[in-house]
Amino acid sequence: MNDTRFSTRAVLLHVVIILGALVMFFPFFWTIITSITPGASLTSAPSIVPTDPSLEAYQRLFTERPFARVILNSLFLAAVTTLVQLFTSATAAYAFSRLPFRGRTAVFGVYLATMMIPLQVLIVPLFVELKAFGLLNTYLGALLPTCASVFGIFLLRQAMNQVPPELDEAATLDGAGHFRIFALIMLPNIRPALATLTVFAFMGSWNSFLWPLVVLRKPELQTLPIALAGLQGQYTTQWDVVMAGSVVSVLPMLALYIFAQKYVIQGVANSGIK
Repeated sequence: MNDTRFSTRAVLLHVVIILGALVMFFPFFWTIITSITPGASLTSAPSIVPTDPSLEAYQRLFTERPFARVILNSLFLAAVTTLVQLFTSATAAYAFSRLPFRGRTAVFGVYLATMMIPLQVLIVPLFVELKAFGLLNTYLGALLPTCASVFGIFLLRQAMNQVPPELDEAATLDGAGHFRIFALIMLPNIRPALATLTVFAFMGSWNSFLWPLVVLRKPELQTLPIALAGLQGQYTTQWDVVMAGSVVSVLPMLALYIFAQKYVIQGVANSGIK
């Protein structure tokens, strides 16, 4: 009786999970189908199997617009942002986790409180500041506000708190300083958290729209979200081309997450985030 009840519950659970997965996957599947359907419209009846599939939308995407340059811009900004955030977050997290100084808890609490400030509030002051320094329409201007991540520092600090302090003490007895402890003990032990931050930082920069829209006004400096928004016309929109651009924009993030999925799950679990 118990075995039958357990098996029925397991079957229902798997059915719910499969249905949920299908619901989550359907928008991406619909995007792919629309991108290979010439003259597709969002108002037409859905067609799971396209009658005349074609890759013309992808060809037009790269021939009629400088989409390759746009992808390179986004890749460059996302890669540099990720590397800089990994460095600044890891070093700041080590200071908050291992270096005792007066007011450390208060400073960390104030720093965390800045997560409540939305970017929209800071757009005008940041724009005025970068204009004064002559950094508008430059990659540096787009990168500077993203050099530090409060979430990244919090995530890595939580991971470092899980590393036994006895390892630090043993390394100190062997003559190691903070730099060696940080590089040889801390970083190897928080690799899952670093992989998690890599995915989040890359995704945040890759999908960023508002700040690049404000600071990068030249067409040759545009990033992918801005270029995708530009594909939508005022009166008519070629939805197959728009969806082709959407597919291209999703693929790098999908590949990155598939590669780091195991570390992301482990890193979130070990950092104590609920």
